[in-house]
Amino acid sequence: MKSGETGQRPLLIYDGECRFCCKWIERWKSITGDRVDYAPSQAVAGKFPEIAAEDFAGSVIFVDADGTRSREAEAVFRSLATGSVAGRLALMAFRRVPGFAPVTNGFYRFVARNRGLFSVLTTLGWGTDVRPPTYAVGTFLFLRVLGLIYGIAFASYLVQVPGLSGSGGIMPVELIFPQTLEAAGTRAYWQLPSLVWLSPTEAMLTGLSVAGLVFSALLIAGIAQPIVLAALWAAYLSLVVAGGVFYSFQWDGLLLEVGLLAILVAPWRLGPRGILQNPHPAARLLLWWLLFRLMFSSGVVKLSSGDPTWANLTALDFHYWTQPLPNAVSWFMNLLPDWAQRTSVVGMFGVELLLPFLIWLPRRFRLVAAAGFVALQIVVELTGNYGFFNVLTAALCLLLIDDSSWRKLGMIGRRGGRTELGEGGRRWFPSAIMWPVALAIFLLSLVPFSGAFRQPLPVLEPLAGVYEHVAPFRSINGYGLFAVMTTERNEITFEGSDDGLNWKTYEFRYKPGDLQSRPPFVAPYMPRLDWQMWFAALGGVEQSPWMFWFVSALLKAEPQTLALLKTDPFDGRSPRYLRALLDSYTFTTWEERQTTGAWWKSEAKGFYIREISADQLR
Repeated sequence: MKSGETGQRPLLIYDGECRFCCKWIERWKSITGDRVDYAPSQAVAGKFPEIAAEDFAGSVIFVDADGTRSREAEAVFRSLATGSVAGRLALMAFRRVPGFAPVTNGFYRFVARNRGLFSVLTTLGWGTDVRPPTYAVGTFLFLRVLGLIYGIAFASYLVQVPGLSGSGGIMPVELIFPQTLEAAGTRAYWQLPSLVWLSPTEAMLTGLSVAGLVFSALLIAGIAQPIVLAALWAAYLSLVVAGGVFYSFQWDGLLLEVGLLAILVAPWRLGPRGILQNPHPAARLLLWWLLFRLMFSSGVVKLSSGDPTWANLTALDFHYWTQPLPNAVSWFMNLLPDWAQRTSVVGMFGVELLLPFLIWLPRRFRLVAAAGFVALQIVVELTGNYGFFNVLTAALCLLLIDDSSWRKLGMIGRRGGRTELGEGGRRWFPSAIMWPVALAIFLLSLVPFSGAFRQPLPVLEPLAGVYEHVAPFRSINGYGLFAVMTTERNEITFEGSDDGLNWKTYEFRYKPGDLQSRPPFVAPYMPRLDWQMWFAALGGVEQSPWMFWFVSALLKAEPQTLALLKTDPFDGRSPRYLRALLDSYTFTTWEERQTTGAWWKSEAKGFYIREISADQLR
């Protein structure tokens, strides 16, 4: 009988005096579990007299249950193959892929000869614990924050639905849906996937919003999270589709994509109590990939667009006062000297173009990425009003923080609160489903992701056809804000008149108007009409067809539409005439503000919509 032919478990022998070796043995133990025994050569060398001492010192040795032995990279792969798919694939490649064995063995020998260096690198990347990290606490917190964000989104919809999509709103859903069905036929159901088809009414929109608030509370409470998340996704998709142009922002698509993927990471249990559960790696990797695409695309689009302000680092000279809804901090940030603005642009590119790659590196690098992403979102949150976008992006960063980091904060292992970290527990979807689904989503996501580079990729053409079929569900998206920086700010001012001579101004709640009004803080609330007014001012009225609906609503003095505004100068009466003026706005300087008290200064540019009466719209 060969030495080691005992019929018991395989044995991996390592140098017990090598700190570097001992660290990685702990990692391999956590992967292979009780399927492999591990022992230092100093303890078992006597059982293998035929193996020289220098062989034990130079390489790990894997002794299988039948007595066969392997060294170097093959020994590592044979051990890991007992406990992971990656290990089995590596062992298969070692045996069957030409060139793989000599390359991996060469790398193994290089590491073995430079253990001191790689021990330092290991500490730099992993710290003192190199075992595979778990992400149960981050997932727990992520799902609760996601529930809060869903609640904000549904509450925002509920408040604005009468004026935007109600019977007396700008684009009544009871008219839009039947018109779409008449024009597109049954294809409309796929083009506009929405539960609102069951009843295209304001009551349906209100009901879905209220249901969304209830489901958001259930998600925060931890009740049947996969089912609740599916309901939240379906409800928000329905409302986004019904909201049309007012719900076409990137963060609406981001919430739908995050919400859909969150179904895969949520633990399958009905009640809120239980052990913290590590998410399936396929689901976690999909959300990491989403965060990577979101951040990296945001940097790439700024370069691929060819916009000179990004290329020469002057974009922030314009951003703070030309963004859709500035706030008071934006005014102060605009006063920073040129060198600070350019340094900020460089720092932003560093966060968006470099840090995303740290997501795929060891845990300490992921923590750096998470910190950088969150810091950027805090700055953007403080200097602009982007709804729930920044909070949602920061929530994704929770999934980069492994449990060992939370353990240091006392969030794992405490008695009386959340108790232990659970590796087990039932998962709703088995790996046989999760990995193929993850692969399919990853491949489809390459289509919108490639758009950030503005270069056609023929290899993706077959996927593009499939993507077109799933695109209406708005859950696999492309991202990238401010690809081209606006360098001037136009504002539309609506005025009504009874006689065509004396005009009264309609004031909006949040967008710039009155020069003396302080730019407000609005986020995470999302004022949809005020945002769309910014886009409308970038072009002519013909590029914003919804504007004619809005003008009609003002001329009819629709109370639901007027409720979206700050003031109604006609106190509920219909004006005889309406017009829209276009003005150029810029922030005041420090001296101008000290002298006049104004936050803005403006210059008339002419008409956006010339004088129009209700009779002309009939």
